[in-house]
Amino acid sequence: MKKQSGFTLIELVIVVVIIGLLAVTAIPKFLNLTNQAEGANIEGMAGGFATAVSLIRAQWEAKGRPQNATSQNTVNYDGTVVMLTTEATNIRPGYITGLTDGVTLGGDFDITNCLEIWRNILQRPPTVSNNIADLNSGNASYFASLSGSGITAQCHYYLKETLNRDGNGNFTSPGSSTTIGNSFTYQPSNSAVVVYVNK
Repeated sequence: MKKQSGFTLIELVIVVVIIGLLAVTAIPKFLNLTNQAEGANIEGMAGGFATAVSLIRAQWEAKGRPQNATSQNTVNYDGTVVMLTTEATNIRPGYITGLTDGVTLGGDFDITNCLEIWRNILQRPPTVSNNIADLNSGNASYFASLSGSGITAQCHYYLKETLNRDGNGNFTSPGSSTTIGNSFTYQPSNSAVVVYVNK
């Protein structure tokens, strides 16, 4: 008669315990990958954005600092004429402000300018909106807001997945906070791009 062999109950329990220990140590590592990916996403977008801002400035300088008929700094960037800052106290010239206005960063620099900048300096940019309803309906991947005016004007760009949610699971507006979600800011007066990773 053949003797049957197999695993004993003790061997099976030991294997289950070892698998449990591996799971306990590995699962937190996998959970952390989402946060790392979201941080890498915003850092990558900010890096591409800052590079594009620098390329526009370099192109403007290389073309001899061109201006339009009303003496505003402009440059044709990848087939689109964009407006650039005009030199003033604490405002450096040659940084993108949008498509039609905002060159002095006065009252005409508004959220529309932030949206125009995003949509025109990046190749195939992710969708962006300043309306939180667009994020909740899936029509935008980034949220844009504006804070300050004049030399302190800043465009804020937030990664949707890192924003807070309300009790119904809808995204909530961060306003212009740099302590909510993963975001970066762009300050046209000096071309500063600053990344904030909060999640």
